Amino acid sequence: MESTASTGQDMSGCASGLYVRFGKRILDILLAATALLIVCPVLLVCAIAIYLDSRGSIFYSQWRLGRNAVPFRIIKLRTMVRGADAQGSRLTASGDPRITRVGRRLRRAKLDELPQVLNVLRGEMSLVGPRPELPEFVSLYTSGERKIFDVKPGITGPASVTYIDEETVLAGSSNREEFYINHLMREKLKVDLAYCRRVSLLNDLIIILRTATSLFNVRRQRSRVSQDHCETTQGAGTVGYLADTSGRDLSLLQQAAEKGAQPDFGIKL
Repeated sequence: MESTASTGQDMSGCASGLYVRFGKRILDILLAATALLIVCPVLLVCAIAIYLDSRGSIFYSQWRLGRNAVPFRIIKLRTMVRGADAQGSRLTASGDPRITRVGRRLRRAKLDELPQVLNVLRGEMSLVGPRPELPEFVSLYTSGERKIFDVKPGITGPASVTYIDEETVLAGSSNREEFYINHLMREKLKVDLAYCRRVSLLNDLIIILRTATSLFNVRRQRSRVSQDHCETTQGAGTVGYLADTSGRDLSLLQQAAEKGAQPDFGIKL
């Protein structure tokens, strides 16, 4: 029987080499500190735009669960109207009326996530890892899915790249919360758990690069979809464009759920 030491994994099945124990934290501090210096002017411009656009604070914090299920407050730039949490669903989809004009632009470019470098410097998050979830959704995890708490959550991760345009996917569902809990959340957990078993410097650098390229591709696709949509009539064409924008296609999950099969997203770590 192969030992966990020889496979580079701990008893939970997660990777546990020198990089995981020491190198990953060093990389987080170096890159997060550098990023903070670089993005400070960007954050200042975003803060001014938020202040001028709508009433409310510049920053928004929300309880999430981190490593070992320890709660912490994740920091974001505010992209929704004041009191949005009490005005609708816990999930946000494209076209949500609670999103402000400036917030829509920030979310498209993921600029609202920039303050999370502070969470990284405080040791609550890593640059790469599973995205931290809301406590109410975590309560629905299975025992196997809770192994996700053996690693720190990240600003980006393999599931974040796969569902880089998650809000568009959710917008195509008639019951967003049910679809998210029963299908989307489960698939994201599978992708992230696979990452946890293969954490390495190379994989982290690849994920960071893929995040940057995916954001660029999504913006290009949205621009193309917007132009194409203006040339079409209504109906079936709109659905096709939404599927193209999501990158992973909402129908892929829905068809798999109906057949009881698991969709292949082509994720390799």
